Formats: sequence, structure tokens, C-alpha cells
Amino acid sequence: MKFLHLLTCLLLLSFFVDLSMAASGEGSFCNWKCKERCAKAGVQDRCIKYCGICCEKCHCVPSGTYGNKHECPCYAQMKNSKRKPKCP
Repeated sequence: MKFLHLLTCLLLLSFFVDLSMAASGEGSFCNWKCKERCAKAGVQDRCIKYCGICCEKCHCVPSGTYGNKHECPCYAQMKNSKRKPKCP
């Protein structure tokens, strides 16, 4: 019985470790890409916030600080409530 309990605990622990590593991996990718993308933005914190939202949903960020949205169609197609581009 103790063995089964230990095995269950180990399986659950490995599941949560995998989940946290996956989340932190994507988060660091998005943070790095968005800082690069927003390097020349006038309001960097807002740019990084919306870029991060778009990156997490689309799993990509166009290269450079402006344009190149053809590299990431999902990023390019996201719109805000006013039907304007959401992603910087």
C-alpha cells in the first residue's frame, strides 16, 4: 500500500513539474521576443503587455521592432474591441 501511495505521489509530482517547465519555457520565450519587439516603442510596458498576450495565444512574435507580421498570421489577425490590430 505504501508503494502505491509513493508511486501516485511521484506521478503527480512529475506531472506538475512538467506543467511548470512548459509554462516557464513559453513565458521566457515570449518575454525575450516581446522585449526585442518593443525595444523602440514609446510606451514599452503597454507594448510588452499586449505582445505577451498575443505571443501566448499565437506561440510566435514577428521579427524586428515593426512590421513583418506576415511571419506570424495569428499575431497579425488578432483585433481589439475597436477592430484595430491588437498586437504591436
